[in-house]
Amino acid sequence: MNSQTKKFFIYTRKSTDDKDRQVRSIADQLSELKELALKERIEIVDVFVEKQTAKIPGRPVFNEMIGRMEHGEASGILAWHPDRLARNSVDGGKIIYLVDTKVILDLKFSTFWFDPTPQGKFMLSIAFSQSKYYVDNLSENIKRGHRQKLKEGIWPRNAPLGFVNDTETKTIFPDAERAPCIAKAFEAYSSGKYTLRQVRDITALLGLKTRKEHELSISDIHNMLKNPIFCGLIRFGGEIYEGKHEPIISKKLFDTCQEVMKRKSKPKARGLKEYLYRGFFRCGECGCFITTETQKGHNYLRCTKRKNPCLQKYVREEFITSQIQEKIKKVSLPLDWLEWMIAENEKDRQSENQSSVLFADSVKAEISLVDSKIEKLMSAYLESALSLEEYRDAKNALVNAKQLLKEKLSAFQQKANNRFELTDQWLKSNMELANDATNEEKLHLLKKVGSNFEIKDRTVLFEPRGAWKILGGFCFGGGSLHTSALRADPIFFAEPEFSQMRRRRDSNPRGGLKPLPL
Repeated sequence: MNSQTKKFFIYTRKSTDDKDRQVRSIADQLSELKELALKERIEIVDVFVEKQTAKIPGRPVFNEMIGRMEHGEASGILAWHPDRLARNSVDGGKIIYLVDTKVILDLKFSTFWFDPTPQGKFMLSIAFSQSKYYVDNLSENIKRGHRQKLKEGIWPRNAPLGFVNDTETKTIFPDAERAPCIAKAFEAYSSGKYTLRQVRDITALLGLKTRKEHELSISDIHNMLKNPIFCGLIRFGGEIYEGKHEPIISKKLFDTCQEVMKRKSKPKARGLKEYLYRGFFRCGECGCFITTETQKGHNYLRCTKRKNPCLQKYVREEFITSQIQEKIKKVSLPLDWLEWMIAENEKDRQSENQSSVLFADSVKAEISLVDSKIEKLMSAYLESALSLEEYRDAKNALVNAKQLLKEKLSAFQQKANNRFELTDQWLKSNMELANDATNEEKLHLLKKVGSNFEIKDRTVLFEPRGAWKILGGFCFGGGSLHTSALRADPIFFAEPEFSQMRRRRDSNPRGGLKPLPL
């Protein structure tokens, strides 16, 4: 069969991946292939155009072409280069197998010679292998580049919504138009008063849209609120990196949104009415769960009584809510105390920072001195003033000393930061307890301060934990009249409130000694 009677398919492909930017466009490929068809007097049965990468098998247009060839509609393929047909071993092997079985009688390329002989098939397999190697190597180079950028704190891809790419520094910075809208979305959701749909509506009113000017979907809002890039961190490949870009929101605001989302995403049983205290309390008498039911327009809490007979009675939900408010006040500090403590903690932090700078500078100077000693040691070894064994022993000792200094500096900085950070977090949590909140927020705050929540004799019982237990024992909270009186007295620890503390005999009594009889 000569070339005048052969029927060919034209196959062109252009990948949408960035890595195929240098490949000729579809129009250029078609132009060259049509000229080649006229020159070779080839009959073109159909033209296939595909816009998909060939690094993995499963291209629909390619598979359609192969299927029609197996049905005898054509016996040859005209393409610009073998890498247009395959960049993976499955499709490449399929082409060579069809050549072996005479389904494909000829292959013609603009930039590659092929002849259906053992030598031609060998060269074709090498071309397919080179195409696969190019894709694999390019993929590894891109991954390596991404890893390096991430180590430097640089976002490795196009800027996400709310940020803009800086072409000069290759970094990202907040979008002046979209960043304030995103910050508003985080602030609204962190309040716990809005659903994802309502936050989406808020952003729509603010004019926040995608780069293609489309409205954000609920899933877009969900992904945005869970993305740590807005607080200065980069999550890539399941790992978190410290970013160098300017954050749009604070880390605390981001963490608050995650807590709200976690609280709201708890699965709820279908067909059950939503009650505030469902599954939260246990009966203080029999240990069964407390359930809630509605009677005459009011919600009542009662024991399920599934284990043993129980004598506990119904209690109104409003009564339990008021008790929770009182319990929270008993384990919370007065608001003016909290404001004073936060201010004092900040003063201590600043004072500590000044002394920390002196200590850190001293340790850094020691590390620099060790580095200079290592350099001098190397010079002495190169000048043959020291033997190899002497050099190694001395260097090992210096390297170990340097590592200890680095660990000492790191531990000191971490300890100093954690001390003030934990105190600040605790005080601000106590501030939340002192402020008014919704019933749902009150319940969330109660979970922070205690455990083993029970109802017995229509009374809320729980065990305060940690510092909350100490506050509950002293009964500072709630801003009561007695507490206010104590605060007015600068030496309130002498009040009867603290008379239960263990008394000990004074080692230096001031009552005077009686003279001994003569």
